[in-house]
Amino acid sequence: MRIITEQNVSKFIIYVFIIIMSLMIASISYYYVKNTYGDFDRDMKQLVNDYYTTQKQIIKKEVDVVIDIINYKALSSTEEEKYVKEEMVRLLHNISFQEGKSNYVFVYEVENLEGGDKFAKMLVNPNRPDLLGKYLSSNYEDENGKKFREEFLRLIRKKGDAFTQYAYKKPFENEIKQKLSYFKYYPNWNWIVAAGIYLDDIEKDIEKRKSVLENKVKKQVLQTLFLFVVFLSVAIVFSILVSQKIEEFFNEYKEKVQKKSDDLIELNKNLGLRVQEELSKNREKEQILVQKSKFIALGEMISNIAHQWRQPLSELSSVLMAIKFKHTMGKLDNEFLQTKTSEADRLLEYMSHTIEDFRNFFMPKKEKEEFLIFDSIQSVMTIIGSALKENNISVNIDVDKKAKLNTFLNEYEQVVLNIVSNAKDVLIQNRVINPTIDLFLKQENDAMILMIQDNGGGIQVSPKSKIFEPYFTTKDDSHGTGIGLYMSKIIVEKNMRGKLKVKNTQTGACFEIIVPIV
Repeated sequence: MRIITEQNVSKFIIYVFIIIMSLMIASISYYYVKNTYGDFDRDMKQLVNDYYTTQKQIIKKEVDVVIDIINYKALSSTEEEKYVKEEMVRLLHNISFQEGKSNYVFVYEVENLEGGDKFAKMLVNPNRPDLLGKYLSSNYEDENGKKFREEFLRLIRKKGDAFTQYAYKKPFENEIKQKLSYFKYYPNWNWIVAAGIYLDDIEKDIEKRKSVLENKVKKQVLQTLFLFVVFLSVAIVFSILVSQKIEEFFNEYKEKVQKKSDDLIELNKNLGLRVQEELSKNREKEQILVQKSKFIALGEMISNIAHQWRQPLSELSSVLMAIKFKHTMGKLDNEFLQTKTSEADRLLEYMSHTIEDFRNFFMPKKEKEEFLIFDSIQSVMTIIGSALKENNISVNIDVDKKAKLNTFLNEYEQVVLNIVSNAKDVLIQNRVINPTIDLFLKQENDAMILMIQDNGGGIQVSPKSKIFEPYFTTKDDSHGTGIGLYMSKIIVEKNMRGKLKVKNTQTGACFEIIVPIV
């Protein structure tokens, strides 16, 4: 049997909403009351702690005031010291208790600060007139067996004052109560001045404050629960109104669904034909995208080959012009012809290798080989050396001739050629005096780092990494396509699993080709 039907859906929504809201209100109320009373307990603990701290400060202040009075009398009086002491004793005996409190001032005259059976004589104690003028023992124990006099003497010897808790007779009563006293030593007269407060007095004050705070919390809880009940009632009324609207909406929706169903039946008759038409259109679009991607890849390859061939073609043109010039002058001998022919062969071989390199770049499988880094740099210098000499650019190579790498030789040389060629163009463009390109090698963390540095003034683009973006160039259209450094970064980082970095030095730019040794 179905629980929810079209006829009872609105009522079902009302019941579910009321149950959920009731559970939510009950949960919120429970956690609110729990947290409120938890906060109340924490506040009470803090209140008790603060109250005890305050009472300790009060009795300490009372003792400090008495000692200030004693000190003032001792320094200002012209009488003999024993008369001043007697006057102070009479004065302290006449100090009355605070209303509703059991605190009072009492004084010991110390004869032996180290303690003992007769360590001091009781001078003032309104609560114990039977002890006045009698000797006291530091070995005395209260009803709990605590030698409190020995305890406060030890602290006085250490720092001059002490707080001590012990059991003692309460004024006007015969009961023994816990008492907290503050003792302070007045060395000029060998007096210990003290004042205390009975803990049951403190507890009475705390209980009064607790009662006030507890009533306040109860009032807040009741007010909050009342608001929750009001909110629940409003929510129930609102849910009833909403359910009526939902029922009206369902009736309208049912009519619309019936109409859509009729339309859908008609639509399904022609759906197969429409699906075939859309599939055919999608296939045509896919074919167009495939052809377009092929043309883009082919265009990129041709652009990259053109970029790589620009320099060797220029070198080859220079070779042919030299041969032609010698021939015109009638000075073309076999040795010169052989030399220039060899240079042309090397350039043509590099151009052939360039096509092969770019073809391999787009192939998924490539083979690595072990080679000497110095020899690969020399191969690059053979290709671009004449252009460097023509522009009076000096090249300094500081590379260990035994250093090896096991990676893709042609691609490594291609990267070096791109960076050196760019450095050459920058030095020419900026018309640098004494243009220089330095190549030096270092090994660091199982990687060979070839640094190529020029004195062309550095990279002025921000951020510097922008120079590795495709088609970005600082040259005009006739001198650059913005592919060289982009291709170099792809070769180093994707094919060789290394890194290609650039930074500015004091004189120019420094490229770092970082390739793992293994």
